[in-house]
Amino acid sequence: MSSSLPGNRELPESRYDLSTYWGRVRQTAAITDTRTLFAGKSGLEHAKQLVTAYKKGEINEMTPELWKAKKIVDSTLHPDTGEPVLLPFRMSCYVWSNLVVTAGMLTPGLGEATGATGRGAADKKAGGRKQNTGTVIWQIVNQSLNVAINSANANKSTPLTYSQMAKSYFVAVGASCSVAVGLNSLVPRLKRLSPAARTTLGRLVPFAAVASAGVLNVFLMRGEEMRSGIDVYPVLSEADKEKLAKEGRAESDVPSLGRSRRAATLAVAETAVSRVLNCTPIMMVPPLLLVRLQRTRWLQSNPRYTLPVNLGLILGMSYLALPLALAAFPQRQRVGADALEEEFHGRGGEGGLVVFNRGI
Repeated sequence: MSSSLPGNRELPESRYDLSTYWGRVRQTAAITDTRTLFAGKSGLEHAKQLVTAYKKGEINEMTPELWKAKKIVDSTLHPDTGEPVLLPFRMSCYVWSNLVVTAGMLTPGLGEATGATGRGAADKKAGGRKQNTGTVIWQIVNQSLNVAINSANANKSTPLTYSQMAKSYFVAVGASCSVAVGLNSLVPRLKRLSPAARTTLGRLVPFAAVASAGVLNVFLMRGEEMRSGIDVYPVLSEADKEKLAKEGRAESDVPSLGRSRRAATLAVAETAVSRVLNCTPIMMVPPLLLVRLQRTRWLQSNPRYTLPVNLGLILGMSYLALPLALAAFPQRQRVGADALEEEFHGRGGEGGLVVFNRGI
C-alpha cells in the first residue's frame, strides 16, 4: 500500500468515508478493480513515483491521476511488506482466480444424487464414485487456492512456517472433502423430500463444504498470529501527523506498541466472517437460479448453454459480493487500547485508540 513508500507526508487514506459501510464498499470496489491488473510493471512504477512525489512534498494536492496511482499501489502492494502480491492472489484478481474453481464445484450433477430410477446397483455405485471423485478434486483445488490467497494477504508481522502452512492446508482439505462427500451421501437418503428438493439441497452441498472449510482454513493459516500476537500502533491525531512531518518522519516510522493476541484474534475472526459473507451469495444464488432456469423451456431445449449461463451467474454474483463482504470490517481496524491486554491500557493514541492491519 501507499503507506509503505518513502516520504513523510501521508496520502489521504481514502477518497471515501471509511467510518461508514458504504464508504468502505466503494473503497473496496476500487482496490478490487480488475483494471488495476493491467497496469503492469511500468504502470506500477509510475504510480509509485507519483505517490512518492506527493509524500515528499513535490506534489501539493491530490489529483485524479494521483488518486488512480494510489488505487494501483493499494491494490498491488502488501501493506506490511510493501512488495507486490503475486498477481493471481491479489484481491483485484480474486473473482477471476476463483471463477473456474467455483464453476467446477457448482457444476450441475457434481453435487447431486446420482442413480436415477431404473439404473442397476452397479451403475449407481459407479456414478457415486465418479461424483465423489469430482467433488474431492474440486475441493482440493479450492482449498489450495484459499491457502495461497490467505498466505499472500495475511498480516506479515507474524509469518507462517512452511510446516504450519502444510498442516493448515491438509486439515482444511480434509474438512471440506469430508463435509462435501458426507452431505452428498446424506442427501439421496432424504426420501421424504421431493426429487426437486433433493436436487436443490444437492446444489447447496458445495456451499456447506466451502463455508466450513473456509473458516477453518483462515483460523489454521493465521493461528500463529493468535498465539504470538500482531503489531498494534497508536492512532495519530492531525497534530501528531504534523509533528512527524516537521521532524521528517512518516506515519510508518512510528514504532509498534507491541504485539497483541486479542487484536490478532479479532483480526482473524473478522476475516473468517468476511469469507463466509463472500462465499454465501456466490455459492448459493447461482446454483439456485440455475435450478430454476433448467426448468425453463429455453434451457431444456439448449442444454449446451448451461455452462456459459452458470459461469455468467457466478461471475456476476462474485463481482457484486466481493466488495460487500470485504467492506464488512475495515482493513485498518481501530479498537480501544483498554480492550486489549493490560500492557496496552492507557497507551492508545487519539481517542485512546490503537490500529492494526486486519489482513484480507
